Amino acid sequence: MKKKITSDSADLGFQIAPMIDVVFVIMLFFMVMASAVKTERQVTTNLPRPSDTTDGICDETIISISEDGYISINEEELGVPSDTRLKGLTVLLDKLQKYNTSAGAQTLVTIKTENETRYQRIMDVLNAVSKAQIKNVTFGVGEES
Repeated sequence: MKKKITSDSADLGFQIAPMIDVVFVIMLFFMVMASAVKTERQVTTNLPRPSDTTDGICDETIISISEDGYISINEEELGVPSDTRLKGLTVLLDKLQKYNTSAGAQTLVTIKTENETRYQRIMDVLNAVSKAQIKNVTFGVGEES
């Protein structure tokens, strides 16, 4: 005759296999989620600082070239269209570069042209900027609205 085992008399002990399964599932979850974590990186940004100049020289210089070939620097007319060497502009930019270098600032030049400005005139201005050893140059074309 067979003896029936009841739940009261059966002592199965501590079952480790289900616990190992649970630990492996949790470990798998964390391994998969670890690749989705975005790492934080430092982004270095140099914000513009207020200009503390007293003689009118500012950190950004705007050179405008009209369709006729007239050049103005910070809205002050400089030179005539027939002047291709632009000695006055070169001297002014050189002084500006030396001043900003001694003050620890970078010289920023923005060249704004009209739509029909001749390329040779733009190259004349770029040559003057190059002679002054200014490296931060941006361009703008057309009228601002």
